[in-house]
Amino acid sequence: MNQHHLTIVTGASRGMGLAMAEQLIAAGHDLLCISRKHNDALELRAASAGRRCEQWPQDLARPQTAAARLETWLAGHDGTTLASVTLINNAGMLPRIAPLGEISAADLADALRVDLEAPMLLTSAFLRATRAWAAVRKVLNISSGLGRRAMASQAPYCAAKAGMDHFTRCVALEEAVKPNGATVCSLAPGVIDTDMQVQLRGADASRFPDIGNFIGMKDKGALSSPSEAAAKVLEFLARPDFGSHPVADVRD
Repeated sequence: MNQHHLTIVTGASRGMGLAMAEQLIAAGHDLLCISRKHNDALELRAASAGRRCEQWPQDLARPQTAAARLETWLAGHDGTTLASVTLINNAGMLPRIAPLGEISAADLADALRVDLEAPMLLTSAFLRATRAWAAVRKVLNISSGLGRRAMASQAPYCAAKAGMDHFTRCVALEEAVKPNGATVCSLAPGVIDTDMQVQLRGADASRFPDIGNFIGMKDKGALSSPSEAAAKVLEFLARPDFGSHPVADVRD
């Protein structure tokens, strides 16, 4: 029986993405990491563990390039050697934290490309390239509670994550009727102490009414570390009922 596991992770050079990559290597997975920057320490960690870790420096604000490259790369693999293949769409970005009318068109477009268009294009490429494989196939989209709750000065991020949730529901319906269809889930990982939280706490209070909530969570120690959050997400991914609810929250 094949015991070889391949996982593709976006945004794996820092934060929870990096923590997931490190924990997946420790669990024996080979990785493809798609991030804006190469992480030398991650490469060394993989080498010392005897695992493959290919890294593509890629700006996901231009997602067509990454999706086309991923499809070609997967097509060159022998799927019969794999027990599982997984795509984790983790990369995300916040544009300027301000009312929608104060965000430039370029910043708004980039945020929607990274947070919604890239996951959709990568998921499409992944499903197409692996559809004939017998391996267990999974797609995990890292969503947010803000995809399910409106917040002022967060329109681009909230809209993108809501779109991620809903496209995941659609894909789940499509894959459910296919032989060896992929299991998919859009998962909110809880509130994590990352650079994104620093950005939220440092916003202009006059333009971000909810800033006090984010400062309060930090002061009360209510934020998960990237390592803690990664462990919970990967535990959820490994559950036998993964995908039974296409939109979920680790806190449920």
